[in-house]
Amino acid sequence: MSALVIARDETLELRLKALRLGSFLAHYAVLAERAAVEGWTHVPYLGELVTLEATERTDRRIARLLHDAKLPRDKSAATLDLNRYAAPLRGQIKQLLRGEFVAGATNICLIGRPGTGKSHVMAALARALVERGYPVLFTSVASLVERLLEAKRNLRLTRELKRLDNFECLALDDIGYVQHDRAEMEVLFALLAERYERKSVMITSNLVFSKWDQIFKDPMTTAAAIDRVVHHAVVLEFTGPSRRAEMAEQRMAHSTDITTRDQATQTKAPELLPPSAADLVTVRPLMKAQNRKK
Repeated sequence: MSALVIARDETLELRLKALRLGSFLAHYAVLAERAAVEGWTHVPYLGELVTLEATERTDRRIARLLHDAKLPRDKSAATLDLNRYAAPLRGQIKQLLRGEFVAGATNICLIGRPGTGKSHVMAALARALVERGYPVLFTSVASLVERLLEAKRNLRLTRELKRLDNFECLALDDIGYVQHDRAEMEVLFALLAERYERKSVMITSNLVFSKWDQIFKDPMTTAAAIDRVVHHAVVLEFTGPSRRAEMAEQRMAHSTDITTRDQATQTKAPELLPPSAADLVTVRPLMKAQNRKK
């Protein structure tokens, strides 16, 4: 029995292109052939096409959002070792991975010593948001401040803040590492004030809030910035040893172990093996010849 072939319709395809129904256009003929063979009615056929269109649109949207998010590679919930965190922090992270905090414009503050996994957790939260269809931007505070300063110099700071407003969540990495002058402090504060109670911000910092005066310098601005960040916020406190330091120690211990084994192998006395039968056959005539000479 020959396979049924459905002829493509040029007029239909032009209309599908005009309506931007790319998945309909790509699959309608193949699905029509399948529908004819399997005896589908019109409704299941259209339902399958609509499902394909919705799925492929979602996949394309998420791919585009991932590209725009600038997330660090290999830092996701799948690569996150939650067992290294205490139970309360582990529970908070699992709850936040659902992405519900964005709906209430809640901020996330990740505070702790360097190397404790703040950036990894923030990247995992950001990726989880993207996978749910939320526009997110992951950036270092230093890069973002530089961008805002350039916009201010070119008299387009308002336009840049509006562009950043398209992101439902900004993931700002390492706010504690940047010592801001007044101009930098002003644009950063303007960003936080612009998003207050409207859009979410995630921030990592190696400085506790009582030391944020090292960032914003001016006490009044520091208090106002903390108020806008913390008012509607979940604070994650990261304690314990540095993960990077632990990994460095493990690499050093592994390297030392290999070196010790190599040295032991080099200094070990060679093992003397008993002579084989072939060795005896070769050596005995030589010994007899030497005895005759004597």
